[in-house]
Amino acid sequence: MLTIDTFTSTLDRYLQPSQVQQVRKAYLFAEDAHNGQIRKSGEPYITHPLAVATILADMHMDHQCLMAALLHDVIEDTGVLKHTLSREFDNQVAELVDGVSKLGHIVDSRIEAQALNFQKMTLAMSKDIRVILVKLADRLHNMRTLDALDGERRRRIARETLEIYAPIANRLGMNNIRIEFEELGFRALYPLRSTMIEKAVRKARGNRKEVVANIRESLVACLKREDIKADVLGRQKHLYSIYDKMRSKRKSFYEIMDVYGFRIIVTDVDTCYRTLGAIHNLYKPVAGRFKDYIAIPKANGYQSLHTTLFGMHGLPIEIQIRTHEMEMVANNGIAGHWLYKSNEENNSHARTREWMKGLLEIQQSAGNSLEFIENVKTDLFPDEVYIFSPRGDIYDLAQGSTPVDFAYTVHTDIGNTCIACRIDRRLAPLSATLESGQTVEIITATGAQPDPAWLNFVITGKARSGIRHALKHQQQSESVSLGRRLLEQTLAGYNTSLDDIPAEKLKTVLKERRINTLDQLLSEIGLGNQMAYVIARSLLADGKETDQIEHHGPLAILGSEGLVVSYAKCCKPIPGDPIIGHISAGRGIVIHSDTCRNMHDLRDKPNEVMSVRWDLTVNQEFTVELRLELEHVKGIIAIVASTITNEDANIERINMIEKDAQIGIVNVVIAVKDRIHLAQVIKRLRLIKAINRIIRVRG
Repeated sequence: MLTIDTFTSTLDRYLQPSQVQQVRKAYLFAEDAHNGQIRKSGEPYITHPLAVATILADMHMDHQCLMAALLHDVIEDTGVLKHTLSREFDNQVAELVDGVSKLGHIVDSRIEAQALNFQKMTLAMSKDIRVILVKLADRLHNMRTLDALDGERRRRIARETLEIYAPIANRLGMNNIRIEFEELGFRALYPLRSTMIEKAVRKARGNRKEVVANIRESLVACLKREDIKADVLGRQKHLYSIYDKMRSKRKSFYEIMDVYGFRIIVTDVDTCYRTLGAIHNLYKPVAGRFKDYIAIPKANGYQSLHTTLFGMHGLPIEIQIRTHEMEMVANNGIAGHWLYKSNEENNSHARTREWMKGLLEIQQSAGNSLEFIENVKTDLFPDEVYIFSPRGDIYDLAQGSTPVDFAYTVHTDIGNTCIACRIDRRLAPLSATLESGQTVEIITATGAQPDPAWLNFVITGKARSGIRHALKHQQQSESVSLGRRLLEQTLAGYNTSLDDIPAEKLKTVLKERRINTLDQLLSEIGLGNQMAYVIARSLLADGKETDQIEHHGPLAILGSEGLVVSYAKCCKPIPGDPIIGHISAGRGIVIHSDTCRNMHDLRDKPNEVMSVRWDLTVNQEFTVELRLELEHVKGIIAIVASTITNEDANIERINMIEKDAQIGIVNVVIAVKDRIHLAQVIKRLRLIKAINRIIRVRG
């Protein structure tokens, strides 16, 4: 069993004697604090923090980090206070321990607790990256000793490790820890699948030995002829990566195992490219399967040349070419900053700080801890695309990202005011999927706001969080404005206005409803959670006669109210249609056609229905659905589409339903300005001889 003497003897190799003494002092403090506590395995609890510290010592972490590892559970499990650690050791050690410790208060659910704790840890690691290194080492030892737990806890911890901690290790470039997380998590979560794949791999490796040896021999001979000094290593496929590829790429086990992987490690970058040329002369490269991660490193600092070749007998061979330093970064990632005592901040460390900055931005704009952790999970994608700005700056984004994701990656303000984009100098939709190497230019406009529809296609956490944050502010502003209009209109019926209401009376009404400010009250009215006429009567209760109301006409709908006024999908009203308003709690006002069937039952509920009209200045586009019954004529759909667009109406959706061999039904959804505009479109469509009937669909 590992002892403190064995542990500290390994520290003498790279720490000063005074620092080793401080680490020993932290151990004795932790041993005393955990005295009498036993792990599920039956071992004294102190064996766990000592094992965590040993993992970090292998990375050559500094003495403060090792002290924090030894003390990482004392705040959470023994009742020792943070200021006690500050007094006994120093503030940095206390901050590290507090950053790893879970929150003390009780929350309603385990999922919420996980989200809150991760949010707390994120804030701590943005100040000191060593927090996450201690947490990863803590989780690694817990995974190594997972067998001591019951089945349900074992599966929960394994799933959490695969969903969060393995991707974080990958994001930090710590490949060795990521692989161990995935292997241990896979075995705990899917023991049967793990066992079956392991048996199949052992069997396949036996059959592959001769082929691997022959390929390696030919690679070594090729490099020797070119006078290139290199280490040629066969790459083993790990169980979880095999399982993940089988599941995500829908490939059979033998399809994955038929690919032979090798790693070639050389002395410098120039030799990497010389080696690439040599092996491309030896075996024919597969088109489109070359990636240069040396010129454009991955987000976690990973650098290497990747190429796929047609080997002997047509066997596919995957080759990775890198330097010894790149190999170190690939395996240890950010931990290499301490492991190799680099005086300069390495590439991995700088990129990690950028990632931390992004996490803080997501945290600030997230509505709650659950939304935050959801956005972080989507941000931990293993694959990236590399996009150029018009100035030549390179940005790495998750696979499947869109121009909107790119806009928010550059800056939140650019994302919020984005209205269009150019990809490789050509106008493109904001929902287009980006590919590596493209140049993206974002077109912005002052006063523009995010479209809620963007949430249907953005994939990065920063974009999703930024859009939601902006929409909340937008809805708040619009609901206050609409609430003021509704209340002022109601008060005008009593020949008064909001400015005439005494401040004391307003305070009383706010207090009765447990609302803090006038803006909050107006927002509640705008969202439909409070009724304008009820508030008006309360404000005037001691003054004017509130039973006598002078009606000043229906509320004018401008069409630009935004998120607090929506248009019913059941009847699709447009300017010119007689309309009625339904006050829907939390949504504001929903506008229906006066004849809409869904409003029949609500007309007897005056609290939920209000009189509205179209404003004369309304200048928006509204959706209408037309159903065309037509004869099958060659090119008829193109004729219909051309006729509609010639009348300056946008087609949003079009689909055809076969009625019989001669007649078909076409449903077309278009955007028009008003009933006059719609009438012009229908008039033009009636001139097409093949169209027999045109019906406006309402519900």
